[in-house]
Amino acid sequence: MNAAHEKALTHEVLRAKELMGQGDLNGAIIHLECAHVLGQASVRWHVLAHWLLLKVAIRRRQGIAAVGQAVRIVLGAVGSAVGHVPTGNTGGSDVSMFARMPIVPEFLRVMEGTNLEPRAYGQTVERTK
Repeated sequence: MNAAHEKALTHEVLRAKELMGQGDLNGAIIHLECAHVLGQASVRWHVLAHWLLLKVAIRRRQGIAAVGQAVRIVLGAVGSAVGHVPTGNTGGSDVSMFARMPIVPEFLRVMEGTNLEPRAYGQTVERTK
């Protein structure tokens, strides 16, 4: 993982935590989905994204979503460890955990190390379902 990739992940997670602390769970979800896309290849980042998504589901009292995130924590850790993840998947319980999704070009550039000054990604990502 390159420095820009790490910086982008850190930004998305910190922003999500900040929004969760402010009670803006919808805003937090946007940043957590970005963190999930960027962090799938890393066990640590992948599990952290699902852990925080689980916390949001619990705060929203969404039992099915919470169970979905608990399952994703386990399967995501294994998938990242063996290098088999559905690339681009946003990680939410509202999408299939096996569905591959397109990755926005800006994220691809960060992941490939060609965009060394990432901006606030959570504001630019459009979800595809």
